Amino acid sequence: MAFINSIISIFTQKRLGQIDNFKANPIETQRDTLKELLRTAQNTEYGQQYDFHSLTTPEQYRERLPIVHYEDINELIRQTMNGKQNILWPEEIKWFAKSSGTTDAKSKFIPVSPSSLENCHFRGGKDVVSIFNRLYPEAQVFSGKTLALGGSSEVNKINTNCQYGDLSAILISNTPFWANFMKTPDSSIMLMSNWEEKLEKICEITIKEDVRCLAGVPSWFLTLIHKILEKTGKSNLYEVWPNLELFIHGGISFVPYRQQYQELLPDAKMKYMETYNASEGFFGIQDDPGDSSMLLMLDYGVYYEFMPMSETGKTNPRSLLLSEVETGVNYALIISTNGGLWRYMIGDTILFTSLNPYKFKITGRTKLFINAFGEELIIDNATEALRIACAKTHSTLFEYTAAPIFMQEGQKGAHEWLIEFEVPPADLETFAEILDKELQKLNSDYEAKRLLSLERLKIHQARPHLFTDWLKEKGKLGGQNKVPRLWNDRTHIDQLLEMNVK
Repeated sequence: MAFINSIISIFTQKRLGQIDNFKANPIETQRDTLKELLRTAQNTEYGQQYDFHSLTTPEQYRERLPIVHYEDINELIRQTMNGKQNILWPEEIKWFAKSSGTTDAKSKFIPVSPSSLENCHFRGGKDVVSIFNRLYPEAQVFSGKTLALGGSSEVNKINTNCQYGDLSAILISNTPFWANFMKTPDSSIMLMSNWEEKLEKICEITIKEDVRCLAGVPSWFLTLIHKILEKTGKSNLYEVWPNLELFIHGGISFVPYRQQYQELLPDAKMKYMETYNASEGFFGIQDDPGDSSMLLMLDYGVYYEFMPMSETGKTNPRSLLLSEVETGVNYALIISTNGGLWRYMIGDTILFTSLNPYKFKITGRTKLFINAFGEELIIDNATEALRIACAKTHSTLFEYTAAPIFMQEGQKGAHEWLIEFEVPPADLETFAEILDKELQKLNSDYEAKRLLSLERLKIHQARPHLFTDWLKEKGKLGGQNKVPRLWNDRTHIDQLLEMNVK
């Protein structure tokens, strides 16, 4: 009701002013963020090792500290998990977000400090509400319930003082009691470890609720939506939840799924907001419904640097400050955080679409690309080409992956695609021809290699539920696990192709 929106407006007015301030003063905000991070952590073991106390400028910080990957600090995190504190961050750290990034067996345990939990992750969630309320003051989203579909991991204890789980499980476990009145179902169901059993329970409970907001990964939400429609016998989601008005999505590109959601939610009142909330921090929020880019959130206790992809593989790669970036260039994201990560390569790549304010799109992962022949094909290219191919062939997809077919004697190489369709094209060869041509239009390197060393791409249609079965076999079934869309070797696609004929 209007009364609820008025209350929200009163409580968010100050925060919206702070957001406007960092949009107007981005460089100063980031310098202040770095200064505060260094001051707070100067007496930690890491702070003393690199003499944080003597660092006074971002340039000095960039020169003195190395860029690190998870493997470089794994031992320090392990020590923290075993109870030793004040290594990377001065606060006592009891929570660790388990993350693998892709479906690799190796897991990462990202420290989640009290500061990162409250001032980054939870602040991001509150800002989504603030920004949405500013954009749509007449919306009735907050008069009903929110269904947030997270991962499938329960909280696990390492020892008496240390727990880990998916980020979603950590957020649920630390959510203030009053916020639970706005959510459905309750935390006991959302923290269930068995993904399939959890979906059944969610369906059973939520179809009776006044759900007005959905939040989660688009591909996994489709699984839940189809199950709800199957159980209720309804043709679209508005017949189940007539007041549904907002989908907050993230984790993967929404582009391949937009048409399916428009069919499942055929009402002009439906609104979509993309967010970028990773285990390492909350980084971006879409603040303009007419622009799919996200606003870079600059005052969450996260300091950003950006490595041009041309620096990949160098011993001492060059990174850029926020003031040095350009639009239209792919950068690997480097972060320093109030969770104790210092010049940490998160593994995602972004591209700035605006520098005033700083707005960006996620373009892929530093490891998720195909460059077997110098073609440098990234997720952003694949997503857009698939969108056009689906539109031209009146098809929709659920999931996909692609990998190279390496050259053999006297033969060119190629790209091999495995696609699970919701609605398949009438002719797969026509789809493949369109996809190949669109990739050439979007990527000049791919276009050049198609003339020299690459045959036209090859497509296989995946059987229903192939990718779900594959994730289940790997013990990765759940709302925050992702299929590796592009891979530079055949590790994943060969496994999937073998399962596709079973």
